[in-house]
Order: sequence, then C-alpha cells, then structure tokens
Amino acid sequence: MTNVVAKQVSMASEAAAARRPAADLGALPTWQLADLYPSPDSEALKSDVAQGLADAQAFAARWKGKLSEAAGKDGDDGLGAAIAAYEAIEERLGRIISYAGLLYFSDTSNPANAKFYGDMQAKLTDAGSHLLFFTLELNAIEDARVDAAMDRDQLTGHYRPWIVDLRQDKPYQLEERVEQLFHEKSMTASGAWNRLFDETMSALRFTVDGEEMSLEPTLNLLQDHDRAKREAAAKALAETLGANLRTFSLITNTLAKDKEISDRWRGFKDIADQRHLANRVEREVVDALVEAVRRAYPRLSHRYYAMKAKWLGMEQMEFWDRNAPLPDTPQTAIGWSEARDTVLSAYAGFAPEMADIAKRFFDDNWIDAEVRPGKAPGAFAHPTVPSAHPYVLVNYMGKPRDVMTLAHELGHGVHQVLAGRQGALMASTPLTLAETASVFGEMLTFRALLDKVKDKRERKAMLAQKVEDMINTVVRQIAFYQFERKVHAARREGELTAEQLGELWLSVQSESLGPAIRISEGYETYWAYIPHFIHSPFYVYAYAFGDCLVNSLYAVYQNAETGFQEKYFEMLKAGGTKHHSELLAPFGLDASDPAFWDKGLSMIESLIDEIEALERDEQAL
Repeated sequence: MTNVVAKQVSMASEAAAARRPAADLGALPTWQLADLYPSPDSEALKSDVAQGLADAQAFAARWKGKLSEAAGKDGDDGLGAAIAAYEAIEERLGRIISYAGLLYFSDTSNPANAKFYGDMQAKLTDAGSHLLFFTLELNAIEDARVDAAMDRDQLTGHYRPWIVDLRQDKPYQLEERVEQLFHEKSMTASGAWNRLFDETMSALRFTVDGEEMSLEPTLNLLQDHDRAKREAAAKALAETLGANLRTFSLITNTLAKDKEISDRWRGFKDIADQRHLANRVEREVVDALVEAVRRAYPRLSHRYYAMKAKWLGMEQMEFWDRNAPLPDTPQTAIGWSEARDTVLSAYAGFAPEMADIAKRFFDDNWIDAEVRPGKAPGAFAHPTVPSAHPYVLVNYMGKPRDVMTLAHELGHGVHQVLAGRQGALMASTPLTLAETASVFGEMLTFRALLDKVKDKRERKAMLAQKVEDMINTVVRQIAFYQFERKVHAARREGELTAEQLGELWLSVQSESLGPAIRISEGYETYWAYIPHFIHSPFYVYAYAFGDCLVNSLYAVYQNAETGFQEKYFEMLKAGGTKHHSELLAPFGLDASDPAFWDKGLSMIESLIDEIEALERDEQAL
C-alpha cells in the first residue's frame, strides 16, 4: 500500500486564524478528493471494494502454487502476466486506502472518518491476505529460473527492477502462514497503537495564557517574537504532555516490543536494519552519515546557537528560544497567492516543466492548506496511486517557513507525478531519495528569495532562518535517530518508564544542541509528540540523508554548464527502479564515500560563515 510521506513541522493555528483577518492570507484551498471517489458511501467506492476482494480471491485461485511453472512460460500464462495482474489489484486497493486516509487526515476528530478509515483498513487487510502468497512464492523460485524469465519474456523483463528489489527481502521472509498471521494481526497490533497515538494527540489541548489550543498553534508560538509567549507555550506543552506520559510511554513501549518481535522472527541483526532494507540503503552508508553529522555538531548547531544567543542578548538561551525569530525577521504575513507565485517562479527558474506540474496542484485543488480543528498537524505529500495524482497537505499561516514547507511538499508532489509512470509497483521511491526533490525544491525557493534581498540585515535574517531549518533537518533528525536507537536497544532489556525515556531524550538533545541552550525542566517530555517514532521507526535519518544529498547536488547544479536539468528529471522519473548509487552516478556523487557527507555539511557551514561576515559588516558600520 502507498505510504504517506509525512513529517512534523511547526505551523500556526486555528486560534491565530481567528485573530487575523482572512484577507491577510487570501482564500486557502481545500483538496478535491472526488478525484478518487465522490463520497464514502458512493457506488464507485463500494464497487471497487467488492471488486478488489473478488480480484484478490481470483488471483490466488489462478496463480497460487503455479508461479514456478509460470516462470517457464510467456504471454498470458507467464510470470509477467501474474505480476501485471498483481499490480492492477494493488492499484485498486491503493486508491481505496488513499481516499480513506486523506479523508481521515482532513478531520481526525470526526468519528465517522475514523470509523470509515478503520473499516477500509479491515477490508483491505482481508483482501491482502489472499495476496500474501505471491511475493513469498515468487522469492522461492530459484534465481536462475527467474533470471531466465526476465531475459526471455518482455513483460517479465519490464518488472525486472521490482523483482530484483523484491528478492532482497528473501532472507527475512517467513513461512506463509506466519506471514499471514503478522499481516492479519497488524490492525490489532501496530495499526491500533498508531491510531491511538493519532487520536490522543488530536484530542490534546494546551492552555496558553488562559486560551486552549491544539498542538499546532502551541508549537507555532515557539516561533513568536514575544519571549513570554514562547515560554508560556513551552510550559503548556510540557504540562499537557507530562499529564499524558503514561499513555505515550505505553504506546512507545508496546510498539518497540512489537518491532523487536518482528525483527527477531525475521532475523534482522541491527535494530534499524529493517528500515535500511526498506530504504535500500546499506547500514554502513547510514552509519557514515550519522558519524559525519555528530562530528559536525560543534561547528554547526553548537556554533550557530552560540551566535544566536548573542543576537538575542543572552548568554544562554532557554530551549523555547531555539526557534525564536531574529529581531530583524519580517513579521508581515505572506498571502497565499504570493506564496504560490514565489514557489512557482522559483521552480520555473530551474525548469518550466517543474513549474507546470506544480501549478496543477493549485489549479486542480490537489492542496489542503487551511488550518482547522481536527485536521492532521504538520505537512505531507501523499502519492495515492499512478492512475490518480498526489495530494499535498499543509497548515498554512503565512510565515516564511510556511512558504518553504509549501515548496518542500510540492517538490514531493512533482517527484510523485514524474515517478508515477513507473506504475504502482515501481513508482515508490525509497525514503532516502524521496526527500531529494522536496529539499531541492525548498533550496530553489530559498535561493530565489535570497537573490531578491539587498538589505544586509534582512539577508542575515533570511540566512539565519535557512540555517535553522537545515539544522532542524540534519542535526535534529540525527539526534532523533540516536534517541530511537537508544530506546529500542534499552527496550530489549525491559519496559521503559517515562522517566527513563525522558533521560534518553535529554542525553541526545544535550549533545546535539550544545552549551548555548539550557535544557530546563519540562523538555524531558518533548519526545512524546514526535509522530515518526510511532508511525515509521528510524524514518528520521532520511531527512538528513536528503538534505546532505541535495546540498551536494545543488553544488553540482551551480557549477554545471548544461544538462543538469535533464539528468535531474531522469532521476525523479526513475521512481524506485534504481539504487541510490545508480541515480547519483550521473552527477559524479557517491553516498558510500564518507567525504560525500562532509561536502553536504560544508554547505551549512558556509552559510554560517556568510552570516558571520554580514555581522562583521554591521559592526563595522
């Protein structure tokens, strides 16, 4: 099934929206889900649900126990025909669950949406149980026989990248009945705990200066110019999260144990190996990234936060000052139409085709931008299925960071549109490369905006905001990854208390943030609201991977005379058909080279150097 590409970002609130005239931002779009289905009770949806189950049953009756034989045949009886039929079923089921998920994320507080999402998950789990045999039986065929089928039959050969990729899972697959048990119990195991987290988080309210608000507006106040508001929001977060730590600790412990059981049965050696396999990236490559970033803490986050403390007139910042705007940061809200034009103009400056694709998201209502009660927090781009189109969710409140988030998610969307031509089985890009187009789109937008700025103080503020975003993407995400490693390793020794989880959290935060930030009471609870720890264990290093990769890629773009855009589009169009080494080779980049990561990190360092130079110029005046 298609996964939601999601992340937690700080955006603004329905409370703030109520205080601000609508004209400030203009009309904010809501997405048009009728492109998938007219409604939850539509005949089209009911028909697809019934057809999906019937097709899955018929597929099992047609192919189960016959795949080895099919590998020796061509045409309608060949292995390629079986894969094509499997892909068609996956396409139909993917459309159903995409619609149910997007409807749920539109308003997670709506019981009807929650029930519909749960019911669709159950029905697709039933359908999927008839399909489980396929990949297991396919991987049981001897390599020589599969290789011969791919070489001989054109249709089977079309699916070569998917088959080769699938066979990497072979050492970790279990006997069919065990796989079926894992599959059917997922709804009452990890799926149920994920849903509990989402619905608990959506229901939480944080009291700031007498006003109750949900998570997004509270997080947004951590970027407020008023330090008293930042402190009040930080303490409200700590108080409410602290009051619910028993629930979040139980969810975390249960899911960590659930993962340990799965890893043990499948034979994964390292606690993150399952994620590395899903990302199609070698453990050594990730380890090199992590080590490079940790070595860079002193010259990146430690150095920058020490500078920021001085700008804010402090010897040491509190943790709620970390994302505070600089004194020269513009406070004027950026309207939706301006944000749209800014991103599309930046994209067009790189390649008109990129802007044309992104423009469709605006023109055809593929974006949900307004902030409203119950709507999922943060931002994501959902690819749905190739026969439809992606959707983007943001919570837009007119901050410069919101414009960057829009550029980021539209980068995902463009990537998903281009990769969709690979079909339902081969369009999905491993997470390590899925962040490439999004971070690149963000970088294009930032550079376009920066080129327009002539005032040195405004330029310094813009550079500082970009550095902070990059630190949040690289340093913070690697700290998150280290936290997860510590949690999952410790959980193997026994259940963890909320206090122990807090201690592990503070240990990585202190190391990554450095001495310029005081980690005072309350911050030990902040691990509880990070959704990636729940939904996608060890997902977070993909952000650092993508940011460092794009930094290196952008340097190639700046120095390239011609041909970069064509290579870039070919990389995006490849979807999941190529390994990261194949995709990066045309650009002369190699992620297995430890120096590759230092090159990406040096771009962040160079931006900090530029800020220091601007500061010296200010002092000289």
